[in-house]
Amino acid sequence: MSDDTHSFITPAPAGLAALAVACFGFGAVFLGQVQLGGLPLLAAWLVGGGIVQFTVAVIELKDKNMTGGNVFLFFSAFFMFGAAISTFLKFLMLTGQFGDVQPHAIIEGYCWMAGAAFLTFVTPSYLKAPIPMFLIVLLVDVVLWIIVLLDLGLAGAQFKPVVGYLLFAAGWIALYMAGAVVNNHIMGRKIFPTFGSIL
Repeated sequence: MSDDTHSFITPAPAGLAALAVACFGFGAVFLGQVQLGGLPLLAAWLVGGGIVQFTVAVIELKDKNMTGGNVFLFFSAFFMFGAAISTFLKFLMLTGQFGDVQPHAIIEGYCWMAGAAFLTFVTPSYLKAPIPMFLIVLLVDVVLWIIVLLDLGLAGAQFKPVVGYLLFAAGWIALYMAGAVVNNHIMGRKIFPTFGSIL
């Protein structure tokens, strides 16, 4: 993933670590471990992740990495910045800052439908990436489609733990890949296997 002929070394490991932060944060929410007062704190961490992922996207696009650059750009906008604003607004609504107005998640169901479809349609391009990267994207595909169904009221609350555990799995795989890319590059050999690609 790293190539010293580029003007920047790949920041993808930082982007993967930021993804893990979001996965763990949202995973805890879906597992029911986060009380209302945790939502603004989650929003703050998502803003940090958005800064990282936007930076990663720009550098990856500059280095002509179409898949990684576009996916990180999308994630920075919607998985990070958009989700941070949404999470904070939900906190304000639930604490009565907007009077009787309550979150109406159905709109997010429709928005996440577009996000889930985008990621699903680009997933085949990850068949040429290391297998753990493909697994991360596949897990997030499933997560997003379940969130779509939850927000649209087409799936029950019993699916929330499934989302939580899949997010934790995706986060740990992302952290493994981040460590593998950095250590393998620095050591000049494969310290951590990346398991090749399907194609």
